[in-house]
Amino acid sequence: MTVQQLDETYRILIASPEVAPFAKTGGLADVAGSLPKALATMGNDVRVVMPKYRGITDHKTIGDFPVQVGSRKATAILREGMIRARLDGVERLVPVYFIDNYHYFDRDNMYMYFDEAERFTFFSKAILEMVRYLGWAPHVIHSNDWQTGLVPLLLREKCSHDTFYQGIASVFTIHNLQYQGNYPREVLHLIGLGDEYFTPESIEFYGNISFMKSGILYADVINTVSKTYAKEIQTPVYGQLMDGILRSRAQDVYGIVNGLNYHEFNPETDARIYRNYGLGNFQDKKENKYALQREINLPCGDMPLIGIVSRLVDQKGLDLIAEIIPDLLKQDVEFVLLGTGDPYYEELFRSFQRDYPRKIAAEIGFNVALAQRIYAGCDMFLMPSRFEPCGLGQLISMRYGTVPIVRSTGGLADTVTNYEPNRQVGNGFTFAEYSDDALIDAVRRAISVYHDRNRWMALVENTMRHDFSWNRSAAEYMSIYGVARNKLEAYSLPA
Repeated sequence: MTVQQLDETYRILIASPEVAPFAKTGGLADVAGSLPKALATMGNDVRVVMPKYRGITDHKTIGDFPVQVGSRKATAILREGMIRARLDGVERLVPVYFIDNYHYFDRDNMYMYFDEAERFTFFSKAILEMVRYLGWAPHVIHSNDWQTGLVPLLLREKCSHDTFYQGIASVFTIHNLQYQGNYPREVLHLIGLGDEYFTPESIEFYGNISFMKSGILYADVINTVSKTYAKEIQTPVYGQLMDGILRSRAQDVYGIVNGLNYHEFNPETDARIYRNYGLGNFQDKKENKYALQREINLPCGDMPLIGIVSRLVDQKGLDLIAEIIPDLLKQDVEFVLLGTGDPYYEELFRSFQRDYPRKIAAEIGFNVALAQRIYAGCDMFLMPSRFEPCGLGQLISMRYGTVPIVRSTGGLADTVTNYEPNRQVGNGFTFAEYSDDALIDAVRRAISVYHDRNRWMALVENTMRHDFSWNRSAAEYMSIYGVARNKLEAYSLPA
């Protein structure tokens, strides 16, 4: 896909608590690291801002400025690194600003501290102080998840009187509504807000204040990372008690499926896999399978090899997988799982490996290179999620010709269509009901087609020809940036 050069370009600041390759716990970092590259190659002036966590070293120091947090001033040290963007022969350098403060960010881990509210209040306020310090007013500040949810509120309620900020629109992306940043009322003081904001019409949320609600209510435009998830979160089942708030802004809620970095995830060039391959030499994928089987101590052979790369948490449908394993392993199949998370699931899958040592390999932990070898070496990839805002695993697996088996929810529903053998259409196997019966039926359908080599190869080709690159998703983000700017202009018109 060629780079789309635009008639209108924007100055865009992407604010995120994590950005690959500098700091990552999940898919948010991949989005914040990849979307700017695609936007930059379209001709936009894109910059990124994140906290400067311990371990980030590749940067230069620009200066410092004060940030008011409650009754005291904290110092934000501004440092700068770069992301190199290359797409279809176009190269751009994307500045990445690091907000540094030793008290808040020089710690062993990124999250899960007692003072999270204070840390990310500081970060959100520092973002707005930073653009003034730089003398660079973006057209759009694009905030991501609850850690930056205060930015739209502060921009509208605290900065609107200042001509420097009056042309800045706000976009807020929900990557996972489950994590909301809800904190006691006293945090209002840290933010610099009065009790008039502690109401159901503002950021009060079941007796706390909510950073996520702040982003949803005050951003010009809200989006999440798939069209289906954008609809799901407006229902009680998936709305995490915020469905009513989201429905109140339904006309401003969009869904954009995350893209995939096609340079990083490319079976023809990936140095982390055993042997490179593509559609032209797909038979070499089998060498990746045999090498993976040897690495994880499973018998080598052509039986279906099913892979799972996942955080080991309830959201990912691991209870369903556990239910079907004894029954499914009566067939000639193998499983490999890579992940870490809930100790219960870690031990459960270790026990499966002990019980079925010639059928199951459970690698507890995370290893980026091994993950790639699983994507490349497996025949099928399993994602039976309870909910899935977008999902990255199914996109990577399809890029590597590994057929996804997914529950039709969120981004999985938007990216995987059920294979119909008679018509030979579809790019995976799907099921709707969250049940072990529905899951095992989908896996059995996949195994059945696997043994029909002509149909299987046609299916694999379908998966590999789909375009889930960031270039397409970035064009959709450009559209909602335009919507946000138009809304801002409408606010500014005299009555």
